[in-house]
Amino acid sequence: MDTVTAPTSTFAPANPGARKRPRLGVVSTYLELAKARLAAMVVLTTVVGFLLGARGWWNPAGLLWVALGTALSAFGANILNQLVEQDRDRRMQRTRSRPLPSGRATSGQAARWGAGSSLAGLAILAAGANLLTAGLSLLTIALYVAVYTPLKPRTPLSTVVGAVVGAVPPMMGWAAATGRLDLGAWILGGILFVWQIPHFLALAWMYRDDYARAGYRMLPAVDRPGDLTARLALLYILSLLPVTAALALVGVSGLSFLAASQVLGLGFAAIGWRFVRRRTEPAARRLFVASILYLPLLLVAMVADMHGRDSSLDRAATPSVTVALVVADPPAGAGGGL
Repeated sequence: MDTVTAPTSTFAPANPGARKRPRLGVVSTYLELAKARLAAMVVLTTVVGFLLGARGWWNPAGLLWVALGTALSAFGANILNQLVEQDRDRRMQRTRSRPLPSGRATSGQAARWGAGSSLAGLAILAAGANLLTAGLSLLTIALYVAVYTPLKPRTPLSTVVGAVVGAVPPMMGWAAATGRLDLGAWILGGILFVWQIPHFLALAWMYRDDYARAGYRMLPAVDRPGDLTARLALLYILSLLPVTAALALVGVSGLSFLAASQVLGLGFAAIGWRFVRRRTEPAARRLFVASILYLPLLLVAMVADMHGRDSSLDRAATPSVTVALVVADPPAGAGGGL
């Protein structure tokens, strides 16, 4: 991955005689800049990572602070991303109505809101969870704003960096609950990393002309026939089958999740194969929708079939795979909080 307090500054009116926008309009514009729906998915993956890491031993207050801190960090990163990309956003049909290109917000407001939200989120994660969680959040903000965003006009490999950014939130949740990154956390991150590639390739294919117009070197914008785009999407979808199975093999989730993940993965792959055979916008849209449905269903299956800390499978699999990334302060799942 919400309650946010928006700044009280108002926007410049569309014409000199217009009245200032009411506070509700400011909040709405702030949330639009923050890409609230995208941030909600980030919070969801963080919460799932927290629950899987805690294995039933957690307190609601700890989870609340982690969710709030993650939301504000995601808000801040999204706002700063739009601040940097506002000139290119004006060239794209899909993004020209966003607050900055449309003049509903100023660059100064976006800078203050983005920096303020990011710092508030980091502070909440450091105080309410632990320094490892805050450090991972800082890493995602830096990668998203300072690496992924400037790479988009330069190379199609920016998608890989963006996938790394999206892979970190469930690891943040795990770190908040345990104070470390076990093998299960890395597998969770791997699942999110692999999932994002076909998800974004489908989206970029649908808007490839828009991306090209704005000067973004996304793969579908430079791979005009789309053969490489479609085949890569299918390859990554098929890779989800072993990566999701690994979560059960290390004892984080059970056999029910294993079966559900394979059924979901095969259904996802069938839609990916249709995109390979017919590279059209409707086929890309079906793949994009399938990716949106796949992830929450997979996350629900994970949590529904997670093993508790007393699981014999967990005891057999986990002790030998803990990664040495441990912090001294207590995890949120074990009583840490503000």
